[in-house]
Amino acid sequence: MENPGLAVNRDAELSRDRLRTLLRKRRLAVPAGERMAAAEALAHRLRQLPELNGPAYVAGYWAVQGEISLHAVLSPRPPFVYCLPCLAPGKHLRFAAWRFGDALVQNRYGIPEPELEPALQRSQNALDVVLVPLVGFDARGHRLGAGGGYYDRSFAFLKAVERPARPRLIGVAYDFQEVEALQVEAWDVAMDAVVTPTRTLLCR
Repeated sequence: MENPGLAVNRDAELSRDRLRTLLRKRRLAVPAGERMAAAEALAHRLRQLPELNGPAYVAGYWAVQGEISLHAVLSPRPPFVYCLPCLAPGKHLRFAAWRFGDALVQNRYGIPEPELEPALQRSQNALDVVLVPLVGFDARGHRLGAGGGYYDRSFAFLKAVERPARPRLIGVAYDFQEVEALQVEAWDVAMDAVVTPTRTLLCR
């Protein structure tokens, strides 16, 4: 059966903002039962990746606005140190280790992040893997994000090195979030791979 997301930008050139709005609506419309099943299937695929099967620093995210949840990846307790993003000056991200039960505070966007002093947070180049939330993606690993540019700014240094490099950027999304092709901007940082509940797409 054809992936319904592939047709999103087939008939006309949609602006990134319009495409972002359409895909967010589809994501928010996923019923709770399907959302839970998709999260479990995604976790199963992620656990098969060698990068997530040993000691490492792995950054994820706190799911908001219908994003596919990563909580199932953390149960049972994984072999890696799991980190959540924290807003940093200059509209960049830093990352703090987090486990179930650790204290969280809401940032200015209302997204929970670990209550950890900046001095104890990790920089973006001190991670091994980053599980990146996607609004949309294409088969080449190009990503449509939430629009704030935090991930592109934080990992811009990867554009100057041969990929894959450390950290490895792995986008995660529902299958329907795939589109035929995304318009690429100069500041975009592509994914090394994209994992959905049914596919593991190696992009580089």
